[in-house]
Amino acid sequence: MDSKEASVTAAVEALSLDRERFLSVLEKLIAEVEPHLMNQPPKYVPQESMAGRHILKALEPYTEANGGPLKVRELAYHEGRGNIIIEYPGTGSKTVAFAGTHLDVVHASREGWDKDPFKLTVEGDKMYGRGTTDCLGHAALLTELFTQLGQLRPKLSVSVIAVIIVDEEVGDDPTIGVEALQAHGELDRLKNGPVFWLDAADKQPNIGSGGVIQWRLTAYGKLGHSGFPNKVVNAIELASDALAEIQRRFYCDFPRHEREKEYGFPCPSSLKPTNVITHDGTLTQIRSWCTFEGDVRLIPFYRIADVQTKVESYIKDLNDSKFASLHGTSFHARGPHVRYDIDDSKPHIKWEWLAEGADGLACDLSSPGFKLLAEATTKYVGKLAPSADTGSLPLVGQLQAAGYDIQYVGYGLEDYYHADNEQALVSDFEQGFKCLAYIVAHLHEE
Repeated sequence: MDSKEASVTAAVEALSLDRERFLSVLEKLIAEVEPHLMNQPPKYVPQESMAGRHILKALEPYTEANGGPLKVRELAYHEGRGNIIIEYPGTGSKTVAFAGTHLDVVHASREGWDKDPFKLTVEGDKMYGRGTTDCLGHAALLTELFTQLGQLRPKLSVSVIAVIIVDEEVGDDPTIGVEALQAHGELDRLKNGPVFWLDAADKQPNIGSGGVIQWRLTAYGKLGHSGFPNKVVNAIELASDALAEIQRRFYCDFPRHEREKEYGFPCPSSLKPTNVITHDGTLTQIRSWCTFEGDVRLIPFYRIADVQTKVESYIKDLNDSKFASLHGTSFHARGPHVRYDIDDSKPHIKWEWLAEGADGLACDLSSPGFKLLAEATTKYVGKLAPSADTGSLPLVGQLQAAGYDIQYVGYGLEDYYHADNEQALVSDFEQGFKCLAYIVAHLHEE
């Protein structure tokens, strides 16, 4: 590296967060939360462009249209729902991208909050408000990074790109946010370097996330009087026993993976109910149908498609065998009267997948992206302690499978994700800014 390149690296690495300007942008973003950014349809359908306009305004003096270096585009595939792509062009073909930061937020109500959730409140190092951690703080952070690149105008060999997205909190419409960007080829260039997904917390690399798919199990029994349980099929018991057998088989087919320890996953894959529904009735009536709903959270070394195939085979086997495996001995755990094979009622179970599943992510720990993130975290946070969990992210598993080097990090506070009194620390974002600047500076060297 010659002296000119060294001076560019040093200048970019020396950048630091302008606290006043960062908070000014964040204040404007949080002021749009009610009514424009909460994502809880049909009551709240966000208009993320209302927040995006503040980012565009902040960056406007540094755009190509005004003689600056930044290429800034708003891409709205639905009216009022603009994704934003920002680029600081480099001289070479390599890129470094900061993606995944989103402008929509989860619902908030003033009830349960000690502060106004729809207004930025700063008390010393703490900043309160919906979106400080997830994820408007990161949107303000990226705005500040590109503002300073626009001011400094370093001659970088690597292009720096930010992708700020919409509809992350619901994400079930592939025509709106990150999936739409992918479908339109807007993310293709990001394959030319590491992609840092900025939607995490606690300043450490999150090196693994879970796959996810939601499901519904409905058991159909035979309605009857609770005084004659031997003449009916209790749908609540059938649903419970069938689910227990499905879980037993699932954990045999998808046990703890040998690589879980390497990545630090605190728990293995899981298939479990999170909701139960049945029809109205009295306490003396045995229900004729019962529905459990839930999800699968899958360690990323397994594939969601394999889970679907296996679970569907469990359902077929249980129905075809008339639930023989649920009865066990003559004295059933539910009582000796319990039967799930009363012919005239035709008891059966039905399984539905409620949405298209998404595979998890196991970051490449040998990639240049992870190496630089680890160096930056060690230098500016003071320690390196990567973590993994079975929380899920939209599209990242598919992006990795398509050839992107995805790394995952963020600078909010994990305990306040989706929580009342959401908050974050200014000092954490200051350290985060230094980490991002370090990554840009040292990718320029390569």
